Amino acid sequence: MEIGQILVGIIVLVLVAAAIYLWKALPIISGYGAKILCSGVFVCGRKPEDIIKNELRFFPIRLGRYSVDINDQSATGSVFGLAKKKAVYRKGLGATLLNGIDEEEFRKQEFNLPVAPSICQDAIEWPIGNRLKNTIAPTVNQQQLNCVLDQVFDDPKSAKNGTRAVIVLYNGEIVAERYAAGFSKDSRLAGWSMAKSVTSALIGILVKQNKLNINAAALVEEWQNDERKNITIGNLLHMSSGQRWWEYYAAPSDATHMLYDEQSMSSFAKSKPFKYKPETIFNYSSGSTNILSSIIRNAVGDRDYYRFPYEQLFYKIGMLNTLMEVDTRGTFASSSYCFSTARDWARFGLLYLNDGVWNGERILPEGWVKFTTTATPAKSTPNEGKYGAHWWLNEGKSTDPSTRKYPHVPEDCFRCQGYEGQYIWVIPSRKLVIVRLALEKGNCLDPDVFLPALINAFPANA
Repeated sequence: MEIGQILVGIIVLVLVAAAIYLWKALPIISGYGAKILCSGVFVCGRKPEDIIKNELRFFPIRLGRYSVDINDQSATGSVFGLAKKKAVYRKGLGATLLNGIDEEEFRKQEFNLPVAPSICQDAIEWPIGNRLKNTIAPTVNQQQLNCVLDQVFDDPKSAKNGTRAVIVLYNGEIVAERYAAGFSKDSRLAGWSMAKSVTSALIGILVKQNKLNINAAALVEEWQNDERKNITIGNLLHMSSGQRWWEYYAAPSDATHMLYDEQSMSSFAKSKPFKYKPETIFNYSSGSTNILSSIIRNAVGDRDYYRFPYEQLFYKIGMLNTLMEVDTRGTFASSSYCFSTARDWARFGLLYLNDGVWNGERILPEGWVKFTTTATPAKSTPNEGKYGAHWWLNEGKSTDPSTRKYPHVPEDCFRCQGYEGQYIWVIPSRKLVIVRLALEKGNCLDPDVFLPALINAFPANA
């Protein structure tokens, strides 16, 4: 074969590979942009131009063209005029991409939505309300706290990490709180994968109600005729179901395809084949969470499903400014789409600091927080850190702090963590809950520097 023919063959292969990549990538690019824009405008109340300038200006998302229709309450995206996607906002349900469904049919869907309590939180004391104490415990080094926050928000080098909100709770009280320009205590912000920890809490509530058993098979209809039928709810919570899954956000993957190009996120996740024996390999999977979301839907029933997270969790602990979004089939996209204020995220962390009890009422079952913060026995890579039941852990060898994810942070610290730098850290030994919300694009906050600097502002014997 001549060299010219070989070169032609290589060029053809490259062009075919590029065409396949674009065929997969373009709907994800346009879908991501349309969804982020729609949620940002109609859920978070931000200006379209601000979202396009900040959230949608990284490669390859910046290749798309995005627009908002205020009257239609929708946003659209396309890339070079191709792969057009539309996201539609519905009150109480948030923004949803119209994947494979007629828009008229979509808009006719009916839901039994919750009714929020009619209270003024600004007139009620924290933590149910927003009224804070005028004094802070004298043992708290307020100067140290302010110094850390000054560095995060005002120092030119550190400010590039995109921090938008920080709240520090000590012994249940807000002792530090700051926001970037354009954001406030009333700003809803994306939690991304912190929604996974919310899903874990909802599973716990159903366990308390005797509607689910974490040791029982997940009872997924599509799995009943193969070895996946033995996957338990606990396996899914531990991200060790044994299913094949690729969690990657910078290119087409199982995760991005599910989020931006599928009607039913849970059905797509359920379709993934079996690869490992359950509880042997840890494999972080947004698909596992969306399977759990469908299990919650089946356990609760459609009549109460859309009220359930609000009435059984959010409203009980004062999370009145929190919204979970749904996919095209109406199932909560609870791997990724929960929008909340920094104070609401802090309330969620406080529930876990208090072992699942709120104002004397046990919201989560006895032992649930301990289960949540017990590491899965499944094998993981050292850089991933330990994982519990949809919460990340700081566990390591007690005699060797270097084996922790954060060597300079107490071993009992556990956290929610979301894409682009969203965190809730709970540190029981220091009576601390720390919330940080951000838009990280390459310049990332180092928690093993940030957290110790904050912790040093509090007495060693909490």
